[in-house]
Amino acid sequence: MENDNPQPPTPNPQAGVYLHIPFCRSRCSYCDFATGQYDGPLAARYVAALVREIELFELDNIQQVDTVYFGGGTPSLLTPAQVGTILTAVRKRFAVAPDAEITMEMNPGALSVETLRDYRGLGVNRASFGAQTFDDDELKRLGRRHDAADVRQTIDYLRDAGFANVSFDLIAGLPAQTLAAWERNLNEALKLQPEHLSLYLLEVHESTPLADQIRRGAQPQPDDDLAAEMYELLLDKTAAAGYEHYEISNFCRPAHESRHNTKYWLHAPVYGFGCSAHSHDGGPHRWANERDARRYTELIETTGDAVTERTTLSDDEAQAEALFLGLRLMRGVDTRLHATRYGVNVRERYADDLARLQEAELIEFSGENLRLTRRGVLLSNEVFAVFV
Repeated sequence: MENDNPQPPTPNPQAGVYLHIPFCRSRCSYCDFATGQYDGPLAARYVAALVREIELFELDNIQQVDTVYFGGGTPSLLTPAQVGTILTAVRKRFAVAPDAEITMEMNPGALSVETLRDYRGLGVNRASFGAQTFDDDELKRLGRRHDAADVRQTIDYLRDAGFANVSFDLIAGLPAQTLAAWERNLNEALKLQPEHLSLYLLEVHESTPLADQIRRGAQPQPDDDLAAEMYELLLDKTAAAGYEHYEISNFCRPAHESRHNTKYWLHAPVYGFGCSAHSHDGGPHRWANERDARRYTELIETTGDAVTERTTLSDDEAQAEALFLGLRLMRGVDTRLHATRYGVNVRERYADDLARLQEAELIEFSGENLRLTRRGVLLSNEVFAVFV
């Protein structure tokens, strides 16, 4: 029976901090993130605004933080001095754990060993970058500035600089990409032995140059059936290489899952700073900043506040969100804990939908744990639509 008086969710005592750095050297054809061309003077103003936003952030209590994530954009376009200034502000405002995971996104082939050592000396201990493909022609079509050799060199530089936790991305289903080409990509990636891999199927967003190229016939339409074959192949090859498939698109060596990203899937609090940054408090409250970097900077400089949207989820919205986010994790959702936290018996509330999804072999129960099947991972949007 469902609880008529559900208790509000208890915030996770360990929060994450997200720092959005919106600058790029150039824009990739598939990207729809809040990014723009690097501008040195604007970047300096932006960093000062970001620090001010952190300093002015108000919470009732000092929040314990065990992950800090520099995302973008290309955060590594900032100088070590700028990164150090931002981290100092974070450490003054939050109680950052001594063993906190501090991640920086970066571009391959764009950094020296010396700069990487400087970042490492500031406490950055996890690197994440977009390899995307080891095919140089595909990289050119995507508008990437690096080549495959840059990826290999970047791994070497990171190891030399003392990084023992490295992640990079690959994209499957690129226009005209064959299954054999994708297998070569996977083989190259696994040969480099990163601690973490994010392996995505290409999504074509309407507002991107790639979408326009496909509409005009300049690029072929991605093949969904081929993309599914590519996904099956990556599941087999990563498992054979000893990687744990812990989230739909993420794979890691033991004990190297992304602690920061896992917070989103587990509904833990994450406080975002910078343009377009989104925050939530581990409970029902959400807020988001101004998307444009210049406008964000001006708002912080003049008012100290760049929040443009605030949302408070209802109890039912919060529990539904927890379900579809939790189902992204391969371990799934413990329905007993869900009932305790949200007062909802999942088996009763969604009985008809769950029966349909089980019959289609998209979900399964292991005891009280609800999770996606291998087939369900490929068709996860059909499962998530039940809870949205």
